[in-house]
Amino acid sequence: MNYQTFQPHPDLASLISCYWTLEVPAEGEAKRQRIIPDGCIEMAFILGDDIKRYISQDEFILQPRAMVLGQTVDPFFIEPLGQVNTFAIRFYPYGFANFVTSPIKDLVNRETPIAGLFEEHTANALEQKIIQAKHSQQRIAIIESFLLEKLNEKAIIDNIVKKTVDALISSNGTESIRAILKKDLSKRRQLERKFKKQIGVSPKQLGKVIRLQTAIKMLLNQESDSLTAIAYQTEYYDQAHFIKDFKEFTGINPKEFIGHENMTLSRLFYQ
Repeated sequence: MNYQTFQPHPDLASLISCYWTLEVPAEGEAKRQRIIPDGCIEMAFILGDDIKRYISQDEFILQPRAMVLGQTVDPFFIEPLGQVNTFAIRFYPYGFANFVTSPIKDLVNRETPIAGLFEEHTANALEQKIIQAKHSQQRIAIIESFLLEKLNEKAIIDNIVKKTVDALISSNGTESIRAILKKDLSKRRQLERKFKKQIGVSPKQLGKVIRLQTAIKMLLNQESDSLTAIAYQTEYYDQAHFIKDFKEFTGINPKEFIGHENMTLSRLFYQ
């Protein structure tokens, strides 16, 4: 697997975490890969062969070749049908809402073709430019030109939403909404409503995903060989609470995660 990340233009750095590419040669018998929530929204262009996304044990759809993957709150399986070659943009939780008028909550747990989010001729032209580009730097220049133009049209994120997301990220998902709002607890209902529209999930759900991300990175980087120590450092109540959240978002327990063949791709993204 060849996985690379690239940093965005300074004007987009507060909204985009990174650009990434993934290249994997075709295998004789491809294995399903479990994708776990990461708290981000991604725009992806499939430049290689098609990829299945399973919607049940046996049923699947083919992922759109130019799509936005909204917030996910459940793990799901994908399976490549040959060579993998993907170019993608990973947005911060509040990042993508700055470029579209559609409610972000409508994107949750699904892949949406970009032609459904932007004018169809504009989306199709963008897809063709990305396909015809010779290398990653050219693709980055194309997508940044597109996004900077859209940003000037639709900068809409509310300060209360950005402040809450920034606080959750800086505290690794452990700071409570009560603590973030401080004396403005009357704004909690307003925050919940705006969060669903502009982030796609509730503040509590996003906080849980961000805290789990921190724990997974510690697990993968072998910062501790004790699940109890990881649970303590990431401020779970106890090891049982940590394992419960881990299973909720990954479908397996922490000890299985390290060597599970269906988690190869998720481990790659987290490392």
